[in-house]
Amino acid sequence: MSLKKIRLFRKNEKKLAVSLMLASFMMLTTGFTQKDIQHVQIEVDGRVIDTHTAKVSPERILREAGISLEDKDEYRLKKDGNKTEITVYRAVPVTIDCDGQKSEVLTSKLTVEEALLDMGYQLEDYDVTPGLETTIHEHLDITLSDRAARIAAERAAEAERQRGEQVETSRGMARYSEAMIMEASAYLPTDGGGDGITASGMMAERGVVAVDPDVIPLGTRLYIPGYGEAIAADTGGAIIGNMIDLCMEDYGEAMEFGRRDITVYVLI
Repeated sequence: MSLKKIRLFRKNEKKLAVSLMLASFMMLTTGFTQKDIQHVQIEVDGRVIDTHTAKVSPERILREAGISLEDKDEYRLKKDGNKTEITVYRAVPVTIDCDGQKSEVLTSKLTVEEALLDMGYQLEDYDVTPGLETTIHEHLDITLSDRAARIAAERAAEAERQRGEQVETSRGMARYSEAMIMEASAYLPTDGGGDGITASGMMAERGVVAVDPDVIPLGTRLYIPGYGEAIAADTGGAIIGNMIDLCMEDYGEAMEFGRRDITVYVLI
């Protein structure tokens, strides 16, 4: 090898050494290599930004991409190998109406449930409209009503219903729990065995009626318009289901009554 070639080789060798030193210096000062560079995809404000960075902190990555987070904004991070996805959710105003008290708040949560939990509401205490899975959007109206108050009102209404409505009798207004349409007939105290003793042991007389005990238990107080108050105290082989037999002491009245549909009120 000639002297000139030797000198050129040594010169190139020095350049390579300098380049390696500079690369080593950069690695020492920056703290990362090409392997540390990650691909980041940012979804924000309806657009997607692709970038490459050695930053690790999502906040620093967003700042580097020129994205600022306002009050209540938040992001969600998804990492897959060397690719990172950051989705930014901007806070929007929603109205919360809690038992008549309205307030406007900012939230970046995705659903009504997430937003209310984030605000500290105990969801088991409220009925929520719209549903908890509803997607949050700007100016959404969310109504919360006291569940305990609703349940108490429903129970009171049910108790009132069970106490019954009122029907006017010869003795004034009486409460009833049920009104039934039944097929009615009439009988005399001397019908049947002729001794006038009912299935319950009472004497057959006006105001005593025969029923199917599976429909109306014996001993139940009844009111029948046009007949009056009565007690279910007798049974009969032909009285099955929604049928009732009214004891009448006058043959002519019984014959005139015949067989008809009537309303039977079960008194309380």
